[in-house]
Amino acid sequence: MTSEIDRRPGLSDEAVDRAAAVLDGAPELAMACHQHPDGDALGSMLALAHLARQHGKAVTLTWPEPFEVGHHYDFLPGLGQAAKPVDFPAAPAVMVAVDCASPARLGGLLPAAEAAGELVVIDHHATNHGFGTVNLVDVTAAASAVVVRRLVGRLGWPLDGEAAIGLYTGLVCDTGRFQYANTTPAVFALAGELAGFEVPIPDITRELFEKHPIAYLRLAAEVLGRAEVDHARRFAAAWVTAEDLRRFGVRLEECEGLIDLVRRTAEAEVACVLKEAPDGTRVSLRAVSDFDVSTVAAAFGGGGHRAAAGFCSPRSVPDVLTAIREQLPVLG
Repeated sequence: MTSEIDRRPGLSDEAVDRAAAVLDGAPELAMACHQHPDGDALGSMLALAHLARQHGKAVTLTWPEPFEVGHHYDFLPGLGQAAKPVDFPAAPAVMVAVDCASPARLGGLLPAAEAAGELVVIDHHATNHGFGTVNLVDVTAAASAVVVRRLVGRLGWPLDGEAAIGLYTGLVCDTGRFQYANTTPAVFALAGELAGFEVPIPDITRELFEKHPIAYLRLAAEVLGRAEVDHARRFAAAWVTAEDLRRFGVRLEECEGLIDLVRRTAEAEVACVLKEAPDGTRVSLRAVSDFDVSTVAAAFGGGGHRAAAGFCSPRSVPDVLTAIREQLPVLG
């Protein structure tokens, strides 16, 4: 049984109080974030798990198969403590879903969520319709890290350096290094608070955004070399094939940042990177205009934000690219 989500701007005190009461009263917590986790999903979940353990909770955390993340997240404290999905409790008394816009994003962990005694959903995506028994969803928040910060404050769990690194990672990733429109004074205030815990900002920035093996740079050159621009739709697209990954020796999870290169295209307002995967095609969408790319992602069962969204499809890269074009308006 799910509870109705509060659609008013921000989070109500009642919702925060309810979530805090559930976590405070639970001796054991099972935490999961979405498939193919990004910096906000991982950083927010790891920070919350760390603080929960500091306050006597037994925590099991994971994410759905494929149980891999890019090497640029290796610095995150607590990442090595993640359990394999197969070892996740089948029917946890309390489960926390972090940064999941929809139940489908839990992949193979969805049965555990459905069997949970309490399911606390912590998120900030506008496409989240509230699938938990407790829904801590703030669509005005720049990142799930912002929601976690408010929750742990209500719990009276003080931050420390390890938690601050996780939350800062979530904040810096989902604001595009403080460049996106969701970068508000409140975001800078939180970043300032976290920096006060001696967060190694230069090191984190390099690990997340600037440090790549030469093989990845060569793959990026190949991918950008085949990029296309649909001038009528002001749409730029590039794609990564399984053969690219094999030839350059790069893992699929290491290609997350390619979309940030394609979105720099001056002739485009919407950018897309499609990645050929064993289960079909993974798609990242970005907008630098008022166009809402989350509506495109939602048409394929995905979700996200107005300026950044994504989805997975069982169809081939060419088929998905054609279908995306059909969702975009002709502007010229």
